Amino acid sequence: MGSKPSYPVPDIPPGLPVGPDWVPAGTTAPVVFPYDGSVVAQGPVGSVAHATAALDAAVAARRPVGKLGSAARRALLLDVERELSAHADQLVDLLVAETGKTRGDCAVEVSRTLFTWSAAAEEVARLHGETVPLDLQPAGSGMVGFWVRKPIGVVVGVAGFNAPLLLASHKIAPAIAAGCPVICKPAPATPLATLWLADVVRRAAVAHGAPAEIVQVVTGDAEVGRTLVTDPRIGAVSFTGSAAVGHRIARDAAPRKTLLELGSNTALVVGADADLDKAADAVLRGGFYFNGQACIAVQRVIVCEPVLDEFVARLTARIGELTVGDPRDPATRVAPLIDQAATDRVLAWIAEAEQAGAKVLHGGRVVDRTLEPTILLDVPETAQAWCEEVFAPVVAINPVPDMAAALDTVNRSRYGLHAAVFTRSLATAFAAIEELEVGGVVINDVPGFRSDIMPYGGVKDSGTGREGPRFAIEELTVTRMAVIRPE
Repeated sequence: MGSKPSYPVPDIPPGLPVGPDWVPAGTTAPVVFPYDGSVVAQGPVGSVAHATAALDAAVAARRPVGKLGSAARRALLLDVERELSAHADQLVDLLVAETGKTRGDCAVEVSRTLFTWSAAAEEVARLHGETVPLDLQPAGSGMVGFWVRKPIGVVVGVAGFNAPLLLASHKIAPAIAAGCPVICKPAPATPLATLWLADVVRRAAVAHGAPAEIVQVVTGDAEVGRTLVTDPRIGAVSFTGSAAVGHRIARDAAPRKTLLELGSNTALVVGADADLDKAADAVLRGGFYFNGQACIAVQRVIVCEPVLDEFVARLTARIGELTVGDPRDPATRVAPLIDQAATDRVLAWIAEAEQAGAKVLHGGRVVDRTLEPTILLDVPETAQAWCEEVFAPVVAINPVPDMAAALDTVNRSRYGLHAAVFTRSLATAFAAIEELEVGGVVINDVPGFRSDIMPYGGVKDSGTGREGPRFAIEELTVTRMAVIRPE
């Protein structure tokens, strides 16, 4: 597919959706197709002034959004899902263009986005409180008590570049379901899908009697983000991105609530009793989707020594299945990283691992701007390709003597998002679920498995709080206790 790309630029108003209207951005920056460096569109770049205006508008909208009835919120969310579904193919094309992910990965992102909106709509009906038996204590005799959930207030959602439509949806849909106005800041490299989403949401909101300011989008640099997350009038920050930035946001935003979906160096354990073909398939599927740019992509492969050689042989024999090339081609499995700086960083990490004694079993080179799917063996635990988040199509394999050592190795990390264990033993499966210090344990499948309705999040440096509509809505509401002494 060598023809010049034709990009599906969304038909939305120019500028940024701030306040009741779209306002001029003042400046723009090119959104670049990672595969060939061509310009997809000029994206609006926001400023601190835009952030301040959005905060003012969101604070003013807090009460009318909070008073929106359950039926209106549910209908609004379902209307968004319907309109996005009507443009699903165009959204896939746009995501391919601005993220450089493969067509298959972008189709999955759109499908999951649609499900997230419909799931959030259904959770509106489950947002309720309960009674409290105050008369269990003498002071409460004759009293009536119950609690309800109330919106936490203005939500600031900050999303990463690797799944801009889905990540923005996991910020915006639960906020609306909870009755909160939300300001979304997309990653600078990938603003277009989020702006399109905001236009759809704002039109649906107005149709249901809600203010357009229920959703606003402000693009821009770190100072714009800092302005948003440190404002004392907000209720919560929901951030998806790197650990370093997330930790800084948590400090800057305090004492406001922060929900942090951060990075990881996700582990997959291969037990001596594992189905090796399925384990190898899981590494191929789970290590290289999103071009490896996923926080729960397989990075560390921990293999029990009795099956190491056979597992490595099966994996390397199939690595050629991962076709490298143009992400617009449906056959492509791995395409370029988001930009050249990311590629240069990963190449440096591979070289560092080699210098420390690791062996490159496959890949390690750039072909037509794309880092080949890379397999490393015997990577020292101090090498960045092992102990930090590589965020690239790179997996590192290390042997351990047994399953107990494998579980210890998984936990010997500052991260803890997801982990997978391949085993035929029910006892081993439950031991992993009990002992692994992570937010999710997957048995006999990829650690990147995620249902959008399950609680999703990490421990340790991988973050705090949980996503998934039900759980995010709970995070974005506060309990209000009612205590009544009848006269």
